Amino acid sequence: MGSIPDPGELTELTRPSFDEFQRQTSLMTSCTLLWKELSDHFTSLEQNLQKKSEALRRKIRTLDCETKASLDYLKKREVTIDGSVEIVLDRVDEHKEDALKSLGTDQDSFNPDGEVDDGDGMMMVLKDFCLKMDSKGFWKFLITKKKELDTLRSQVPVALAECVDPPRFVLEAMSEVFPVDRRAKKSSDNGNDLGWACVVVLESLIPVMVDPLIGKSRLLVTPSVKERAKKIADAWKASLEERGGIENVKTPDVHTFLQHLVTFGIVKSEDLDLYRKLVVGSAWRKQMPRLAISLGLGDKMPEMIQELISRGQQLDAVHFTHEFGLVDKFPPVPLLKAYLRDAKKAAASIIEDPNNTNRAAHLAARKEQSALQTVIKCIEEYKLEAEFPVENLKKRLEQLEKTKTEKKRPAAVPANKRTRASNGGPMPPAKAGRLTNAYVSSFPAPPAFVRSPSHTQYHVGIPTYPSPPAIYGNRSPPSNPYAYSPEAVPPPYAAAPIGYPAYGGYGNGLAPAYQQAYYR
Repeated sequence: MGSIPDPGELTELTRPSFDEFQRQTSLMTSCTLLWKELSDHFTSLEQNLQKKSEALRRKIRTLDCETKASLDYLKKREVTIDGSVEIVLDRVDEHKEDALKSLGTDQDSFNPDGEVDDGDGMMMVLKDFCLKMDSKGFWKFLITKKKELDTLRSQVPVALAECVDPPRFVLEAMSEVFPVDRRAKKSSDNGNDLGWACVVVLESLIPVMVDPLIGKSRLLVTPSVKERAKKIADAWKASLEERGGIENVKTPDVHTFLQHLVTFGIVKSEDLDLYRKLVVGSAWRKQMPRLAISLGLGDKMPEMIQELISRGQQLDAVHFTHEFGLVDKFPPVPLLKAYLRDAKKAAASIIEDPNNTNRAAHLAARKEQSALQTVIKCIEEYKLEAEFPVENLKKRLEQLEKTKTEKKRPAAVPANKRTRASNGGPMPPAKAGRLTNAYVSSFPAPPAFVRSPSHTQYHVGIPTYPSPPAIYGNRSPPSNPYAYSPEAVPPPYAAAPIGYPAYGGYGNGLAPAYQQAYYR
């Protein structure tokens, strides 16, 4: 029989085999993990490739749809050219005949330079100018009707449709003031600004130039007139330096320029930065948000709104956010509250200003009142009452109105310090000794009514009196303090008491006149 191996020897014989087993097991585990990692990696790559492929397929389908739509649109434009041209030519012939008939009519029966009292008469005058292509007469008549602005906005488009060439007619009508004001007499006041008239005719021209078959996508303007419009826009841009740069250009001029670009469809992509600066500088105009859309500034709008907020124009920012649909990114209620806080700070600074000590409270109240009114109007316009109730704002506005009314009430006239306490008889005036023939009446003084120049004089003669003492301060004395209105004098007195001087300027019926302060 063989001998039994020693346990220690057995352990030595089996140990290498066990280590090999562990090594192989560890290797298999590593291979399994590596395989899983590689499998996950390739699966992820496959999924990403599938996503990218699907995105590319969607883009291809979108491009195919857009290409088809563009081709259909171009085909429609091409097909409708002859029809649109025929319609326009028929319209031109019709307007030409009407113009010739109007020239042959009796001009004495119709005077376009006369006064027009109703809307029908204004329409008749406007159509007459347009039929005759009298752009100068049209412009001269238009600028005198600023008070009828709403009527003009509705009637000018109808009248321009009577022109043989409406775009050329409008450019010639504005040529006196746009792109450069060529008037002989210029004034810096707002009353002489004609930007409003330019904007009215440019806005009214858009529906007239619309293609009758395909709409706003094609404007009926000749290449020569469109080229002329481009030169006018370039001339306006070149004159910016003469106007003092973008910062100093007037808002009506900016509005006219931007509306000119939109009306004639001559917006340039390389000038978008210029348009952005002009819109931000004149953002308070209510037409600016829509003009910004037509100018292609949609991509720049978030940074424009942020710039308005940083400049303290929160109210203008609210209008832009609603027009461009950015209410979620720029909530309007915090902007309106910030606007009110800034207005209160401005009012407080007015009160603290030592240069406004006399009217500081009045100016501060006007500032806060104007801010409250604009915010309430904005809340009601955009239906924000649920987020920002207006009850407290209206109460504060009523308080300011009440305070303003109370301050306007006339103060009680203090009793004359020189009145005798014994019997109530008046003492002679302090300067009575310096007056010639000074006389103090024992009767009560009649009320000092100020007579209107349009009233008739008394039929009884009024003696000549010496001039009253020059103690009116900065206010001028009435030209004739003794001439009263007959219907205002009490019955017992037919005329002013003889020798009664206009003492000290009191009782002359004149209240101090203050110039109103306006705030945006």
